[in-house]
Amino acid sequence: MGKVKPAAAKKPVKTAVTAESAKNPLFVSRPKDFGVGNDIPPKRDVSRFVRWPKYIIRQRQKRVLERRLKVPPSLNLFRSTLDKQTKAELFKLLAKYKPETDKERTERLTKDAAAKKADAKATASKKRVMVKFGIQQMTRMIEEKRAKLVVIAHDVDPIEIVVWLPALCKAQGIPYCIVKGKAALGRLVGMKTTTCLCLDAVNNEDNST
Repeated sequence: MGKVKPAAAKKPVKTAVTAESAKNPLFVSRPKDFGVGNDIPPKRDVSRFVRWPKYIIRQRQKRVLERRLKVPPSLNLFRSTLDKQTKAELFKLLAKYKPETDKERTERLTKDAAAKKADAKATASKKRVMVKFGIQQMTRMIEEKRAKLVVIAHDVDPIEIVVWLPALCKAQGIPYCIVKGKAALGRLVGMKTTTCLCLDAVNNEDNST
């Protein structure tokens, strides 16, 4: 008789685990709906679709043009401004010669009127030394060589208002400087901004500065 082969052991049959049976019943998948009044959509970069103000558009266009075109020397001059330390010293000097306010002017005129009433021969009090500002007054003072120092803002827009001032100062032999910020100059004279200002005289103690 032939030998009887032992029966092969049956392999355990693997049952396929379906996706539905593997899901945790505690965490139910709920797809998001970004319709009106439903889920909040994720934040997106919408800067390309923003309608920017005209002054910002002009600033960016100007920057692009300055990079692509050759800047004339008269315009390039407005990029070389005073350093921070020198500017601080200059503004400290100019702060001493701020224009008088309406209140100070009224007090001065009232005092002069009272003195005149008490004594007919009394002379009016002398106005203190003050900075002069405004493009028309500045031009007149430079042409008449009455200005001693001219300070020009670097960010005047349109630049054509002051672009010729350095050349005029050079022709008249008047020292000038370009500083950052028309708003900083404006604060000195009680305005929001000012294009330029100048000193026509200083006190004796400031002659050395």
